[in-house]
Amino acid sequence: MTEQILFNGFSVRPPTEADIPAIVELLNASALAIQGTKDTSLEDYGRFWRSPGYNAAKDSRIITTDDGQIVAVVHTRSQAPYVSSFLWVGVHPAYCGRGLGAYLTAWGESRLRERIAEAPPDARVIVRGGTLSTYQPAADLLRQAGYQQVRSFYTMTIEMAAPPPAPSWPPGITIHSMTPDQEEAVYRAVDDAFKDHWGHVDAPFAEGFQRWQHFVKNHPYYDPSVFFLAMDGAEIAGLALCFPKDTEFPDMAWVDDLGIRRPWRRQGLALALLHHAFGEFYRRGIKKVGLGVDASSLTGATKLYEKAGMRVFRQHDSYEKELRPGCDLTTQTVE
Repeated sequence: MTEQILFNGFSVRPPTEADIPAIVELLNASALAIQGTKDTSLEDYGRFWRSPGYNAAKDSRIITTDDGQIVAVVHTRSQAPYVSSFLWVGVHPAYCGRGLGAYLTAWGESRLRERIAEAPPDARVIVRGGTLSTYQPAADLLRQAGYQQVRSFYTMTIEMAAPPPAPSWPPGITIHSMTPDQEEAVYRAVDDAFKDHWGHVDAPFAEGFQRWQHFVKNHPYYDPSVFFLAMDGAEIAGLALCFPKDTEFPDMAWVDDLGIRRPWRRQGLALALLHHAFGEFYRRGIKKVGLGVDASSLTGATKLYEKAGMRVFRQHDSYEKELRPGCDLTTQTVE
């Protein structure tokens, strides 16, 4: 482990596993100041730390005070084909305004530039960051670093005072929960459905499937009984992969992925899956359900969720910076 002295009593170094509790404490202090809630658990962060492809020594840095307190952290994430990467920074609210966030943003960008050579030679390479739409300091920092806002994403929720409508299934569709032998087919269906999601990048199957399995099966609230599959014979036509509890809001279930494959769209299947999920959670005594969605969804998902009775609770804005010009391999439109 190498440590570098920065300025005014701050040092920077790679994080170690022993730092995890302090990093989680920092992230929650930042979230509490920005949005009024804590949103990271030790289980959540440990799942990220141990995820395939993540290397803390290379992909992250922490800033500490002279007495060893962790006051800022940056994480970077890049995966094959290395054309669209992410960085996110957390700074303890007591240490904002001292240049720590700007330093770590520049460090993260420098780290991701090292991986440009791994991308296809003619591909455009970008890095994305983001912030809660109401938190101006982070937006200002990103703009000053040369990032431009490119998208917004909503958290939408519903609170059910009565049982939701019964699902109306298209002809030939049956509904089942995922079984262990279906994991590969489910991943392939998710990947196929989300090819029309803005920013999607095709990834090698082996890497993508391993990463998906890791994040799903190590989720602290993983329950395959609420991984709902809409089947047309032996084909997965659509799916709603849910978790019965959320770290930030323990009384809320979460629809992590809702996707319909192209041949089965515009038949009411997505709304039926939502109603089915809502109904199951209501039966379990869970009256609040949330999900995340692209505010300008290419497939019209936002309007669908509004039709189902969901409302926007929170908005995050995504910012982008081009690291190398070239052919854009990410999904931007739907044909």
